[in-house]
Amino acid sequence: MTERRRFKQTQSLEIRLAEEAKRLRAEAKLLQAGVARDALIRKARQAETAAYMSEWLSAPGLKTV
Repeated sequence: MTERRRFKQTQSLEIRLAEEAKRLRAEAKLLQAGVARDALIRKARQAETAAYMSEWLSAPGLKTV
């Protein structure tokens, strides 16, 4: 059985998702309007939404007792 490779993340998930969204938006600005640009913008929006949801789900008010 092969062993899983594990990585220690140095930044939180929210930070990594926000950086990915910023990178995708910058890349989309370089493209002309079209399917490829729309796909990058959609991915950026999904990353931003995922960061928001992750932050919301880890909020202290949602912890069960």
